Amino acid sequence: MSKIKTAFFCSHCGYESTKWLGKCPSCNTWNSFIEEIIDKGNNKEQNWNEYHTEKKSSKVIALNEVTSSEQKRIITKDAELNRVLGGGIVTGSIVLIAGEPGIGKSTLFLQDALLMKELIILYISGEESEQQIKMRADRLKLNNNNFYLLTETGLQTIFSEIKKLKPHLVIVDSIQTLQSSLIDSSAGSISQIRECAAEFQRFAKETNTPVFLIGHITKDGTIAGPKILEHMVDTVLQFEGDRHYAYRILRTLKNRFGSTAELGIYEMTGEGMRIVTNPSEILITQREEPLSGSAIAATLEGMRPLLIEVQALVTQSVYGTPQRTVSGFDLRRLQLLLAVLEKRGGFLFGTKDVFINIAGGLKVEDPSIDLAVIVALLSSYEDTPVPHNICFAGEVGLNGEIRAVNRIEQRIAEAEKLGFEKIIVAKYNKKSFDPKNYNIEIIALNQVHEVYQNLF
Repeated sequence: MSKIKTAFFCSHCGYESTKWLGKCPSCNTWNSFIEEIIDKGNNKEQNWNEYHTEKKSSKVIALNEVTSSEQKRIITKDAELNRVLGGGIVTGSIVLIAGEPGIGKSTLFLQDALLMKELIILYISGEESEQQIKMRADRLKLNNNNFYLLTETGLQTIFSEIKKLKPHLVIVDSIQTLQSSLIDSSAGSISQIRECAAEFQRFAKETNTPVFLIGHITKDGTIAGPKILEHMVDTVLQFEGDRHYAYRILRTLKNRFGSTAELGIYEMTGEGMRIVTNPSEILITQREEPLSGSAIAATLEGMRPLLIEVQALVTQSVYGTPQRTVSGFDLRRLQLLLAVLEKRGGFLFGTKDVFINIAGGLKVEDPSIDLAVIVALLSSYEDTPVPHNICFAGEVGLNGEIRAVNRIEQRIAEAEKLGFEKIIVAKYNKKSFDPKNYNIEIIALNQVHEVYQNLF
């Protein structure tokens, strides 16, 4: 009998070692090595040729001899997915989609696949039966004669069915459930995920067939499996949102064929995912009476302008150390802005509890919302409402100055479209736009104390 071969893999980055190590030499993580049974048989090439088409011949070529052409893209019926992918699905690309369990990954891509009726689509499910997927399709009220199901986890069986069907698009739900017979470890292990993803990557590049891999995430929010999984694919999408809210966000973490700053917004309904065409309206609370501690920020997510509501609550602290709690905003950024208000404005936040919330469950990293956060804090501090017809766009520096932000014209146009009468921007942004082109009043200020004097 041949001896069973084992290897040790880092559970964080997938580094392989012949012996156990206390510290991973690749990612410097301690106690992350786990032992797995492997079988690197020489029959891998033979097995590959059993279920794949002809092999491409490779040769050296000069860069000047390469003919550059626009990437061919499949335009889906989902405008948000097209935007996030950079204009559509690139043929031969491999896309990884990760998200919390129950967030709606399977529903979204089943819905998009059923809408693409002109393509032959194969949906591979290792988690659900045909009856479960049929029930979801019935709930979506969609049908497609070119949509095919395969409930299988064996990689070799999957590729033999792919060879028979020759689909135009393959969706795998999920990569953590697949298992290759060339590896002796169980499904979901580091070596299995790496091997199965490599096989699909090779299939996508050689047959020019796009592949979507739906993946799991760990309890700390990272994509399950080795880090090399994210390097192997062309695009990594994160499907996120709070299950207590109806809205979901499809965000790009990596994209070899487009921008990584784009995002798509959906609303989870009983009949599937509905595209939100004007997210600014859902992110701004409609209320009748003015309330303190609320300000509207004009921000950008990718190329899309958004108006979001920043809510702040400042109360007297009852503990020795005041609380600093944020939702959808960076805690360190909040501490920086509070320090600016104390140093440059003389406001005593050292004895106050401060809470910040971005309405709608959105997570914002754009520094242009600094000004809206400061106005919301001052509004709650003074218990004075901010006029409902005004919004803000500006970054705040350590000296209390309001710094210019990029693409200010788009922010102003979005505020004007939603009916705002005034927008406060940085004085340094004045050279970037012509006020005569807008019906909204544009107030350009230089310092935070000027904003305080203007509003309160």
